[in-house]
Amino acid sequence: MLLSLQVSGLALVISTIFGIPIGAVLGLSHFRGHKLSVALVYTGMAFPPVVIGLFVYVLLSRSGPLGALSWPWIPKLFTPGAMVLAQVIIAFPLIAGFTMAAVQGVDPALRLQVRALGASRRQVTWAVLEEARVGVIAAVVAGFGGIISEVGAVMLVGGNIAGRTRVLTTAIVLETNKGNFGFALALGVILLSIAFTTNIVIMRLQGHTLEE
Repeated sequence: MLLSLQVSGLALVISTIFGIPIGAVLGLSHFRGHKLSVALVYTGMAFPPVVIGLFVYVLLSRSGPLGALSWPWIPKLFTPGAMVLAQVIIAFPLIAGFTMAAVQGVDPALRLQVRALGASRRQVTWAVLEEARVGVIAAVVAGFGGIISEVGAVMLVGGNIAGRTRVLTTAIVLETNKGNFGFALALGVILLSIAFTTNIVIMRLQGHTLEE
């Protein structure tokens, strides 16, 4: 459970740091290659996670383009670092795509008003993100949901090694295959509890309460 939270939490933070600004740029700006960038984001949103796992596996394998390098910042296969990389690739297009949609839904008059007050481009972007915060938070939720429940990619690049790379989703698959349905169900309840708790926190950030 702790490894699940560590891997998915770190992947979510990295994806959010890059996904929200890039999504905002795609939603607010038009530049050469804009349509191609949007198409790539949309493609990434629909990409099968197991294919992403295969891509990361090939990338980090000894015969892959990064596996042969000895750079310390490159994660190795069958380590939590490889799992984080796979989950970042899964979550990033979700966060960027939903953020782009959220900022595009903001009334364009807001940008004109902020610019009329002398705001810089960065301040305009921040004002739009503030107005679209509910949609941006939903983008983060979508990213978290896409990685906390993922099985194929983390199993491929992590190897489901007990005590090292085994997370809740891969443990559920393993215990189900072993016929330990009670234990698998218990792990499933824990996973659902994590998702439910996360949604409560997100609702608080959106200014709502359970009573509402």
